[in-house]
Parts: sequence; structure tokens; C-alpha cells
Amino acid sequence: MIPSQMLKGVLEGCILEIISRQETYGYEIAETLSGYGFGRIAEGTIYPLLLRLERNGLVLTEYRPSDLGPKRKYYSLSEAGGAALREFRSSYLELETAVNKLLKRDENE
Repeated sequence: MIPSQMLKGVLEGCILEIISRQETYGYEIAETLSGYGFGRIAEGTIYPLLLRLERNGLVLTEYRPSDLGPKRKYYSLSEAGGAALREFRSSYLELETAVNKLLKRDENE
């Protein structure tokens, strides 16, 4: 299980990545994260992040009918969201490289 403090730092970028692949809604995002090994992410974590992404203009939203109940709010990536995702990818890869170098060095000592 990934510790929540570690997860919080990357969750927003991971959500942008999921939305960049296809229009999707909150529950589906949580299920996708779970499928990639993130564990169960609480709705109280996902939906505030989605609201912040929307407020910051990184995602676009559209309500659509659902066969299973009330309308669903679908998210798609805005142009600004695409730029934020590219920045996240670059920053994350830089961090991953640094952490891997450190951990590998510790193994060799």
C-alpha cells in the first residue's frame, strides 16, 4: 500500500494523465487508479482534486445522462491541463531519476 502522504504529491498529475486518455468521470478515475495499484482512493480525496482542477481551468466538464441514475459529470483535459500534464511528467521523471540514483547508490555501499 502506498502511504497517503507520498500519494498526495503525485495524485493530481496521475488524474490528469487518466483524463488525457479519454473523457471520464470520478468513479471511473478511482477505479482506474485502483487498477494500476494505487489502492482504494476515497471519494473525499478524488472529488476535491477534480474540483480544484476544474477551478484552475485544467479540465473541462460536461454533465451527461447515465443509465444507472443521475447525470454524471465527465471530465476532459483543457489546453492548460495538457500543459500542466507535460510539466508533471517532466518533473516526475526528474524526481524518479534522482530517487533511483540515491537508492541504487545505497544498495552499492
